[in-house]
Amino acid sequence: MGGKYRITGDAYPRMRRPRKRRRLVLAGVGAVVALGLAGWGTLQLIDVFTGGDKSAAAAGHKRACPTVKPAVVAPAKALPKPAAVKVNVYNATTRSGLAKDAAEELKKRGFAIGEVGNASKEYDKKVPGTGVLLGAPAAKNGGFTVLGTQLAGAVEKTDARKTGEIDLILGTKFKAFSTPQEATAAMTALTKPAPAPSPSC
Repeated sequence: MGGKYRITGDAYPRMRRPRKRRRLVLAGVGAVVALGLAGWGTLQLIDVFTGGDKSAAAAGHKRACPTVKPAVVAPAKALPKPAAVKVNVYNATTRSGLAKDAAEELKKRGFAIGEVGNASKEYDKKVPGTGVLLGAPAAKNGGFTVLGTQLAGAVEKTDARKTGEIDLILGTKFKAFSTPQEATAAMTALTKPAPAPSPSC
């Protein structure tokens, strides 16, 4: 078209540039939306096949665990019989006759009784608890345990003696031994075989 309607200059190129930019922006937005939808769809498929939570994965892990053999029972702890434990009974309180009465009770329960009398100056009126079990270090693995079932709260101490007897020094809080039923239950708990822990996946 000529004359005064002829297009001159660079008006036409200026009109097309904004269109290209809009197309690029729209194309970028469309690509982001498409990727987002694809990712969301993938997550939905994973949820469908795994049960929708982490518990399915955990359950699958447990199913993959190899068959566990029955737990092996640990052998019972070997403890001496009361008759094999010789006990010297000493009174560290102001109550007269306490050591004699305690020794007679322990004898009824099967313990071997040695010396009976008042405590030495080292312990006389200096035992605030129920009592002290005093013996050789080897007694910690046997005699202390057996005699300890008869007197709750007794403190264990060792010395340099080479013999196997145990000194029971009665303290100010001593009132009575554990009942025979309580002592038997405590001994049973100590000697009962314990199952070994089962391996876990």
